Amino acid sequence: MRVAFIGLGVMGFPMAGYLAKAGHDVTVYNRTAAKAKSWCEKFGGQSAATPAEAAADAQIVFSCVGNDDDVRDVLLGSDGVMSSITSGSIIVDHTTASAKIAREIASVAKGSSVGFLDAPVSGGQAGAENGQLTVMVGGSRDDFERAAPVIDSYAKAITHIGPAGAGQLAKMVNQICIAGVVQGLAEGLHFAQKAGLDPALVIESISKGAAQSWQMENRWKTMVKGEYEFGFAVDWMRKDLAMALAEAAENGAQLELTQLVDQFYAEVQALGGSRWDTSSLLARLK
Repeated sequence: MRVAFIGLGVMGFPMAGYLAKAGHDVTVYNRTAAKAKSWCEKFGGQSAATPAEAAADAQIVFSCVGNDDDVRDVLLGSDGVMSSITSGSIIVDHTTASAKIAREIASVAKGSSVGFLDAPVSGGQAGAENGQLTVMVGGSRDDFERAAPVIDSYAKAITHIGPAGAGQLAKMVNQICIAGVVQGLAEGLHFAQKAGLDPALVIESISKGAAQSWQMENRWKTMVKGEYEFGFAVDWMRKDLAMALAEAAENGAQLELTQLVDQFYAEVQALGGSRWDTSSLLARLK
């Protein structure tokens, strides 16, 4: 298919690469033109000067940018995707953003007979680089079924959650659950060390039982070593948790633990850990 990819950050760069490897005709756009040039040198395809130029002939336009304002800019701005995209095409936004912006874009797109899917991802940079992302999708079932085989280029699981905004709400659930699990792991490792236990032996034992988690399997070693200069940044996690807490304030959900862990992440930021991996919750206990 003819596709466009807007935003070549740590996630978008490899995701767009997998589209090219799958045989799609890919046009990319990035605010930093040098990044787009680098992508083209590695994967082929072509770059565009604006999101509108990238989207002009695309059957599916993918975007993966920073936040609500960035989504609104690249999709609805004067040189944005909606200014040039043709009716019958689909926009797939992989940004982790609010459900509100997803519904806003979906409404505008519908008015131009353009499909829209909010499709945040989980799996981090490693998942993007290995083509093993989990994708949560909101939007119409018809648009989902058309886009899913293309998204499959870089995904291990793609699930249609519900109407516009549902993908973003599911990603909030994802981040809420991760926050609690990482805090529990941090406290468990802290307790083990204070009790004079060998963390390696403890993890070897409990990871075979009900305490097992992805965070435990992939993060305990670096946590014990105090290594956090990698992974999903604390700043990004706080952005995501802020959206979940704002949504909860509207829908009445009680997120006591999430509020607490968000404040713990604020303490990590105060330690200079804004760009540390989310597993750095252990750092504030030492």
